[in-house]
Amino acid sequence: MSDMRRRAFAVGVAMTLLFGTALAVKIRPQIDLLGVGSRAPDFHARNLATGRPATLADYRGRVVLLNLWATWCEPCRVEMPSLERLSRKLGSSGFAVVAVSIDEDGDSVVAAFARDLGLTFDILHDQTGAMKQAYQATGVPETWVISPDGVIIKKVIGPSEWDSPVNETLIGRLMDERSR
Repeated sequence: MSDMRRRAFAVGVAMTLLFGTALAVKIRPQIDLLGVGSRAPDFHARNLATGRPATLADYRGRVVLLNLWATWCEPCRVEMPSLERLSRKLGSSGFAVVAVSIDEDGDSVVAAFARDLGLTFDILHDQTGAMKQAYQATGVPETWVISPDGVIIKKVIGPSEWDSPVNETLIGRLMDERSR
């Protein structure tokens, strides 16, 4: 191999390594998918009842059903009554339904939606959409059941009947484990 070919080969290998590393750094967040068994990312949103910021840490020690939704989403509207029924049935110091709107509209639009449906669980608003990115949501509604120690136990894409016996049993078991 001539000296010129060796240099060209070395430059080619160096460029491959450089671009390969850059590509790996760029796509790494897409490779680390958030799913069941993952630690739930913290979030920051405004609690519409208090007007104060809320984070996942505010719910530490409780089973959390975290629902990402929007006022313009018809399937979200359809599933909200089941979230309300579940919250009323199991809501206690050991369980919380936390519904986070990703609406770009102001808080008043989100609050009016919740009021119209008679929702009494925690309604948060993330106008920036940062939570959708942190939880790698593909759309709305999307829901995560999070254990008291912050681990994702269940993820559901799309609407669900949250007060079904299967979901009630899962949440009840997680609450029981928490109290042991």
